[in-house]
Amino acid sequence: MDLTDKLGEPATVDASLSDLARGVIGSEILRIAAEIRALKAKGAQICNLTVGDFDPAQFPAPAALLDGMRAALAAGQTNYPPSDGVIQLREAVARYYATRLDLSYPVESVLITGGARPLLYGSYRTVLDPGDVVVYPVPSWNNNHYAYLCGARAVEIPVRAESNFFPTVDDLRPHLPYARLVLLNSPLNPTGTAIDPQVLRAICEALVEENHRRERAGAKAAWLCYDQVYWQLVFGGARHVTPPEVCPEVAPYTIILDAASKSFAATGLRVGWAVMPPAARQRMADILGHVGAWAPRPEQVAMAALLDDAPVVDAYLGEMRPRVAERLDRLAAGFAAMRKDGLPVEAIAPQGAIYLSVRFALPGRTNEETRKLLLDRAGLALVPFQAFGLREESGWFRISVGAVSLAEIDAALPRVRAALSG
Repeated sequence: MDLTDKLGEPATVDASLSDLARGVIGSEILRIAAEIRALKAKGAQICNLTVGDFDPAQFPAPAALLDGMRAALAAGQTNYPPSDGVIQLREAVARYYATRLDLSYPVESVLITGGARPLLYGSYRTVLDPGDVVVYPVPSWNNNHYAYLCGARAVEIPVRAESNFFPTVDDLRPHLPYARLVLLNSPLNPTGTAIDPQVLRAICEALVEENHRRERAGAKAAWLCYDQVYWQLVFGGARHVTPPEVCPEVAPYTIILDAASKSFAATGLRVGWAVMPPAARQRMADILGHVGAWAPRPEQVAMAALLDDAPVVDAYLGEMRPRVAERLDRLAAGFAAMRKDGLPVEAIAPQGAIYLSVRFALPGRTNEETRKLLLDRAGLALVPFQAFGLREESGWFRISVGAVSLAEIDAALPRVRAALSG
């Protein structure tokens, strides 16, 4: 039976849905990515620097991880995992953090989910009630959407290149007396910048001071959610730091998010983890358990084995990290050469993640118009900071290098130079 004509008029169906469903905005990044895929399918020559993903031909996942998944499947590891993660992986994450970050968390602090995305959303749901205040910088990834979905009152702090695209403690301090959740991400998506240890320490100390005040007043604590999904991809003089490292007293109020997706080029395998106080972990696990946010069992079993195999991890990251940096450096050098020749472009030297921040200062053009110009004239596909909550038409864009070759970059740069010179 063909039901096509029985499914209702789109406007009528839409009007019958919830206010939440009708008000939500889809991913701007995925919209742009779909546009690029359609153009490439028609034969267009495009250097695709949009989605924060990896092309397996450029960056394959660790062979040991894939072999471990196949072995787990062959052994019949196809049933439901525990909703908070298989114990082998939770223990492996605790050991990995103790060894690599000098953070000793009990296994009761570790929660496993299907990638880091549920953990970020879970942090909102675990800490915030409708109407509570959440504070985050813009640009940043998905905070504007999650604030909407949770009915939170969003306090957005616009950040600029002058502060490395991070808020300072002075930016945050006026909002701390009423904030319930503060969100930071380092290395930062979309900018590829890493937070300065002194900046992070000052923020953490201010949060601790505020929570001591709240304890005396009998008020709920303010929490820090720290997304470090890209922490194993840092370059140049940048150094990754964690809140408990720079301020141990902040640990009772901190949720740290992480995943296999970026450091191990395993975005489709959907294994994420978080560490936090055990009482908070249990509440978040209960919430996310109701929506089936767990990672598949074979991936969890294989990931546990990988994290415990230090030589394999070191060898993989020792090869992957320079290859990411090489692509970022090639683009940064190309834009620097154009700027030296008087063209209206600037880029921030790579610091971390798979991203480069680049600004095209084209007078009279919006970011969307600039994006279209670069796509049409140079075959360069990139994402404006508006896709990350920034409202200002600043000319800044995110470039992602996980799915491009050096040859594609080398071919694109002369086209960009020609487009900016015309």
